[in-house]
Amino acid sequence: MPAPACTGFDVISVDVHKQLGDFALSAAFDGDAGVTALFGPSGSGKTSIVGMIAGLIRPDRGRIVIDGEAVFDSAAGIDVPAWRRRIGIVFQDGRLFPHLSVARNLDYGRWMTGQPRDEAQFKHVIDLLDIAPLIKRRPGALSGGERQRVALGRALLMKPRLMLLDEPMASLDARRKSEILPYFIRLRDDTKLPMIYVSHDANEVKALASRVVLLDAGQVVKTGGVELL
Repeated sequence: MPAPACTGFDVISVDVHKQLGDFALSAAFDGDAGVTALFGPSGSGKTSIVGMIAGLIRPDRGRIVIDGEAVFDSAAGIDVPAWRRRIGIVFQDGRLFPHLSVARNLDYGRWMTGQPRDEAQFKHVIDLLDIAPLIKRRPGALSGGERQRVALGRALLMKPRLMLLDEPMASLDARRKSEILPYFIRLRDDTKLPMIYVSHDANEVKALASRVVLLDAGQVVKTGGVELL
């Protein structure tokens, strides 16, 4: 299924600078209302950029604007806490709580951000990701693909304005990737949420993204459509 066309409307604007030991990261790009892929080799700075957008890493200087709101601006002294940025995050390893059931893992993000329980949304997310049969299980009894679907559900139930997906399929083998990729496509098409998708897999990016940001050695090399790949 092809990715949706770029809308031209910038939902996120990033211009950040960070010294991480001997590694200097300096990246500026815009993301639209579709899926913006950060693409590049391991060590190019993709995950660090995600951490700065999420509020988990503080840039040395720069500015991050989401949906018209500056969540970080070093010149203006703005640094909105991570929990107030309304961003859903899915990491490579899912990061589910092993002692909680799937149902309680799903509810955790909503509870942490103070959202009231929305039964209609809860059912819609469960149906969207086909996780109803998993509700009573614990993460240790799930496959890698199932854990990532639960992590996606937890992020969606936070009612985010932006999704950050940091190499969410990197730990899966080819068979599991082929099983879960349709869920990411379904997520993109159903929710219409803007997303930042981190990957070094060109096939994933071509299937999902409307905009590509090529990174190498902490620098933006080029931006454009999936034809860059």
